[in-house]
Amino acid sequence: MRQNIQQHRVVVIGAGYTGATAAGRLARRLRGEDVSITLVNAEPDFVERVRMHQLAVGQTLRPRPFDEMFAGTGVELRLGRVTGIDVDRRTVTVTGPDEPSDLEYDTLVYALGSAWNTQGVPGTTEHAHEISGRDGALRLRDRLAALAPGSPVTVVGGGLTGVEAATELAETRPDLDVSLIARAGLGDWLSPKGARHLQKVFGNLRITTHEHTTVTAVHADRVTTTEGDIPAAVTIWTTGFAVHPIARATTLETGETGQITVDATMRSLSHPDVYAIGDAALVTGPGDKPLRMSCASGVPTAWQAADAIAARLTDSKLPTISARYFNQCISLGRKEGLIQYVTADDRAVSAALTGRLAALYKELVCKGAAWGVANPTMGLPVRRRRVTAEPARATAAPATQAA
Repeated sequence: MRQNIQQHRVVVIGAGYTGATAAGRLARRLRGEDVSITLVNAEPDFVERVRMHQLAVGQTLRPRPFDEMFAGTGVELRLGRVTGIDVDRRTVTVTGPDEPSDLEYDTLVYALGSAWNTQGVPGTTEHAHEISGRDGALRLRDRLAALAPGSPVTVVGGGLTGVEAATELAETRPDLDVSLIARAGLGDWLSPKGARHLQKVFGNLRITTHEHTTVTAVHADRVTTTEGDIPAAVTIWTTGFAVHPIARATTLETGETGQITVDATMRSLSHPDVYAIGDAALVTGPGDKPLRMSCASGVPTAWQAADAIAARLTDSKLPTISARYFNQCISLGRKEGLIQYVTADDRAVSAALTGRLAALYKELVCKGAAWGVANPTMGLPVRRRRVTAEPARATAAPATQAA
């Protein structure tokens, strides 16, 4: 029996899909008298990142306040931005409305996630818009609302985010001249059926596509590419994500991408009292390929980390939650969608769902993802366990896989 030991302090930094899920799941696994769980986030509401293209074109999203989401769970929300981490002293510096302050932790869950990646292209930071977060989407919404009919809007990036942004905008604002620039072919990662449907939707929405084209500079009124200049009253930049840089400023072991290297339980390879989840973690998935930055990848890592922390604190068997892919869900405006079925390691197979049914499918996935954050044990009853052990303060995490 655990005697005369203070509460184990868990600090979760970042309250996106993964951080909020991990905090809520831990709170349902452990007794509140044994553990304190502090969730650090800059905003008081949960942001549905997968809907930022909808927000950018002027649609109203349902508010999801954390105080309602975590009511009665014991999770304490600390508003502020993480401006420093000392993993040797086990402190997190939080800058909020008042002076910066340090939070001490026994276990840290690092879920700061990612933001847009400018790829170092000149002029991107100054002239392009991003939709990786709510602030960027709101700025873009205001800019788009001020555009006159016929204004050219250029989306840079032919991946999932770019495709969703271009189709949502073209459907909502048919008065604008929307184009998309793709470094490769449009939908070249899809099955033949999926690619044909994507091209059909682009044609119906009158989106101009510049394939096999690379952007070399962004200006206030145009983008410069390897094929020449393309007019752009507004440029939307969607060429992938880059992780928060703060991990590299610590002594945590990171990979080339800046992601934290972890074992099968999401525990840092260099600091066993730190767990990294979601976009922040360098996780090996099926086929020995790194998981891509996405909600689909991140949520299973949140489950794994929360369950592993709970298991270690309660001296229970370590669980293993396998992350694998089933499909790529793509909204193509509110009336069209594309569900591309994939292998476990995210390669397209021949099967794909298209049309209105696919749009409904994607909407259900988005709603399910938000529901899952508020219900991190998927609505199943869970017994809160007593904390019976303090994890050993080691110099490196075990290299063994979870059992």
